[in-house]
Amino acid sequence: MQERKVKVVRSLERGLDVLIEVHARRAVSLHELYQALGLPKATLLRMLTTLGRKGLIWQRLADGAYLPHMGRLVGSEVATTERIAEVASPHLKALSRKIAWPSVLAVPRLDHVEILETNSPLFRLDNATLGPVGVKLSYIHTATGRAYLAACPRAERDAIIARLRPADASEGSEKELRALLDEFARKGYATREPLHTWPDQSRMLVLRDGRRSIGVPILSGDVPVAAINITWPAKRLADDDVIARNLKELQASARAIGQDLTSGFTT
Repeated sequence: MQERKVKVVRSLERGLDVLIEVHARRAVSLHELYQALGLPKATLLRMLTTLGRKGLIWQRLADGAYLPHMGRLVGSEVATTERIAEVASPHLKALSRKIAWPSVLAVPRLDHVEILETNSPLFRLDNATLGPVGVKLSYIHTATGRAYLAACPRAERDAIIARLRPADASEGSEKELRALLDEFARKGYATREPLHTWPDQSRMLVLRDGRRSIGVPILSGDVPVAAINITWPAKRLADDDVIARNLKELQASARAIGQDLTSGFTT
């Protein structure tokens, strides 16, 4: 019996090639796809938009990269952090339309928090550019790090503080740090001020960059998994004014991200 020849759907084949390339690279730019596949960028954009609408990929705000939708991948530590970024990304985009200052999303590591996503590219603010993805932020000297540390369970906080404690820590300095964290926990947000005495790579930057920030934790259920902030030039606005105008929106975004994570967010 003669085998029947069936034509392939070329447009579907090309779309699958794009999807395979995004999954293989885990994060890829439009130009990299153009170089790899040789398709016109306008065609690629249409395919990427279609794949995004079907929940198969998503686009990171921080650098415009295209990534696989984490709900389609087998769970792992990497997938978990990328999923947090994916879930948070549309909320950060929405936040950029409500608050005039940029934000970062950061997750805990052993001795720092790491930026996973930022809406900074949506703002034209040279004096408040945040990121990029992968930047390490201090637990002690940044609002984002403090927000997470203030919210995490006591045992986790103790372990992090033990890692960060300098060998020559002055008497009472740990007590001062813990008092700060308890105050932030009561308020529901953290600030960069007052500065703490323990040194790390962020301390001098915080002293010199002329910025202010507030940060709030993101809870999945009752467990903190990340933190988000807003950052503004200190010369532009007083801290109390920014907090009064924007804290509720920032906290609402953090709650929405946490709810999406808890409910098993899918697109």
